[in-house]
Amino acid sequence: MLATQTPLLEHFWYPVIPVEQVKDGPKPFRLLGRDLVVWLDGEGRPGVLEDRCCHRTAKLSKGFYANGVLACGYHGWEFDTSGTVVRVPQRPVDKQGRTNMRVGAFPAEIRYGYIWACLGEPLHDIPDFEEEREGFRRIPEFYEVWNCAGLRVMENSFDNAHFSFVHRASFGDAGHPEPAKLEVTEYEDGFLFRSEVPVINPPAQKELLRMDSDRTVRHMHARWWLPFARKLRITYPNGLIHSIVTIATPIDDRSSMICQWVYRNDTEADAPAEKVIAFDRQVTNEDKEILESTEWDVPLDQTGREMNMPSDRPGVTMRKQLLAAIARFEAARGKAAAAE
Repeated sequence: MLATQTPLLEHFWYPVIPVEQVKDGPKPFRLLGRDLVVWLDGEGRPGVLEDRCCHRTAKLSKGFYANGVLACGYHGWEFDTSGTVVRVPQRPVDKQGRTNMRVGAFPAEIRYGYIWACLGEPLHDIPDFEEEREGFRRIPEFYEVWNCAGLRVMENSFDNAHFSFVHRASFGDAGHPEPAKLEVTEYEDGFLFRSEVPVINPPAQKELLRMDSDRTVRHMHARWWLPFARKLRITYPNGLIHSIVTIATPIDDRSSMICQWVYRNDTEADAPAEKVIAFDRQVTNEDKEILESTEWDVPLDQTGREMNMPSDRPGVTMRKQLLAAIARFEAARGKAAAAE
């Protein structure tokens, strides 16, 4: 599956840029191979537009904020969040006002510290994380490009068999490579994954988990949302909860913007955010190194190009669900076209 050649993917929400990064001006972002400009209007509302002025095609991400809207950096034409030109500075004052000139605009929302965008009519809502209601602290961690397919990142997130090898320097138990048992409950928009995994408890984690034992058990309760979003809620024996949200926003066929933050039911005094991020940094670097060596065109049909083992069940389920979703989407498009 190549992301830019899969129209279904245009109908999901993706976090594109942290809100803090656009407060001082518009920023560019490429989503599914399409160049966008992301910005905030004078009332703090997000805008996601084609990164192309309809006057002389200059990139709007080279522009600036003016009068609460987005001004092109070339001739100052001003746009609102609907993509409509609301002011042309070169026109007389009595000729100003909204025009029929515009650029493409896309749905945009602010959630969890990010501006989210969808290139089409959304099929599902932005995921709702119960930790927000439960009063957990949210720690922003990573916003960075990985040169791999988003589906590879998602499969890896539910792959218990890689811990002993990829994470042998952090928490993986190389002496016990057998993957833990798991359960998968499917939903329309993804699945719920449950598993218990014995792991090494290195010194850095002992401090963060407030546990002295050399080993511990991760009680894993994880949710995957089509196509590239997951939340892994890890509960430790002492009651500490560490929930990791990872979303692989597809830039193009070969690269993904990794947006990750965590929720914890402790305090900054218990575990400083800086140390929480440092441990997760080690783990994600281990994942990144191996994932960037994989092929970006992930086969969904399971015809033999890639082999499987029992612990691959979550990844195989992802591929089957995506294949079925694509089939439904294409059938609906065909039906709609025939009715026109």
